[in-house]
Amino acid sequence: MKYVKCDIQTVGLGINASAAAFLLSSGTKGKRLLLPNSTVMIHQPSSAAERAKITDLEIDLKEGIRLKKLLNQILAKNTGQSISKIEKDADRDYWMSAEEAKRYGLVDKVIVSR
Repeated sequence: MKYVKCDIQTVGLGINASAAAFLLSSGTKGKRLLLPNSTVMIHQPSSAAERAKITDLEIDLKEGIRLKKLLNQILAKNTGQSISKIEKDADRDYWMSAEEAKRYGLVDKVIVSR
């Protein structure tokens, strides 16, 4: 999304969880919108590895840690929050109302009418 030259408007509807919250926050500043009864949830990445060899688990863990760090850095940039706050909040599922998501910096405006 950051590579295109045109503005990108994001609009959150209903539940905006996990990658959806990340994408919602990645729109052009000033053009990130959320409906008033919507919710937003951020959390750390999870692994799909369940029954794998130890070596595969080590590889998956290393990639998960790298991805977690990268996503936290981008969310911090998108929201204006510190990386330490993002790390703390995203350690578990962190749910926000529309107004809370706005105060957090994930969106710029809660839209109540057209």
